[in-house]
Amino acid sequence: MRFGWRAISGPLLTAAIALLLILLDRFAPLPSPAPLFVCVVAIAGALSGFASAMTSAAIAVAGAALFFFGHRAMPFHAAADLVGLLAVTAFGTAGITGLIRQRLLDNFAAERQSHALAVRLSAALDEVDIGIVLLDAETRAEFINRAFRDYFALPDEKADDKPPFIALMYHGRDTDAFDLPEDELGLFIAQRMEMVRIGDATPINIALRNGEVLRFVCTALPDGGRMLSTTPVTDLVRHTDAPDRADYYRSLRDPTARKLIRHLRVAE
Repeated sequence: MRFGWRAISGPLLTAAIALLLILLDRFAPLPSPAPLFVCVVAIAGALSGFASAMTSAAIAVAGAALFFFGHRAMPFHAAADLVGLLAVTAFGTAGITGLIRQRLLDNFAAERQSHALAVRLSAALDEVDIGIVLLDAETRAEFINRAFRDYFALPDEKADDKPPFIALMYHGRDTDAFDLPEDELGLFIAQRMEMVRIGDATPINIALRNGEVLRFVCTALPDGGRMLSTTPVTDLVRHTDAPDRADYYRSLRDPTARKLIRHLRVAE
């Protein structure tokens, strides 16, 4: 038991109450102090833990014994029964409150450690050039790192407001971030929404209006959420593009994907 005002306050208060009650009982009969002693033991356990509560319980039992045995109106056997009952109650209360306090302190320490780790991890993810977004099971953004905010000119106020994924896509559309014709943006957003909905991990390249190319990957998480990563691959794509294949790549687009458009309208 660490000695400090918390550790000694319970035993001192218990001893003071016991002495005061014994003194007052000499002048006027007093009711049983057992409930008061139990309350003090519980307070000692809450303030300083198991050791302080047990010490207070021992002092309470000793003080109660002196009080009851000196109480002339009470038979000896009745006083012994009350002291025994108080001992069981006081030590039980001390054990319960001490254990509860220790468990609360352990949980608080674990939460503080987890919070510190989360802060460190968040700071580390803000240093990488890969855009990262963590979505919950309802596709609402729980975390958006600095790189993603910079790629799509996403204000901190909007990013910290936990926007849904569709709002992030519409932000990119409204800020003219995607290097796509206007009539293809709706289908593009619908395809990305469907990819996130089913957890499709197929990587795709997203061309931005500023000339950068990002490789987009959606990873399904065990809790039903999604992790979205956007890796800059501008140099890789620009060096491997085949200009004569541009028409072929455009032909792969499906402008009649009505099912995806329907999913987009549901999301809206």
